[in-house]
Amino acid sequence: MPDQLSPLPATLDAFKQGSLPLTQLVQQWRTAAKDHQPALPPRYHEVLERILTQLESSALFSEESCSFSQADIVNALGDWLAKARALNA
Repeated sequence: MPDQLSPLPATLDAFKQGSLPLTQLVQQWRTAAKDHQPALPPRYHEVLERILTQLESSALFSEESCSFSQADIVNALGDWLAKARALNA
């Protein structure tokens, strides 16, 4: 089975550069995780969904909030991806 998670680093880079809208980033990550089932344990899907939901909520703020940093949430996606890929290595 091809690695459905391989395209995800490029989506993070594109989002950080402003060339990929938040809605497309979230959609691509949800699709990749869903397509990767059952290779990832259920807990990975739960954590990813929580991160993606927080990211969607961050769009409600026009600027960084002291308690809600979109950059930190995007970094959390990178961390999740590293752990998910290590699990399947």
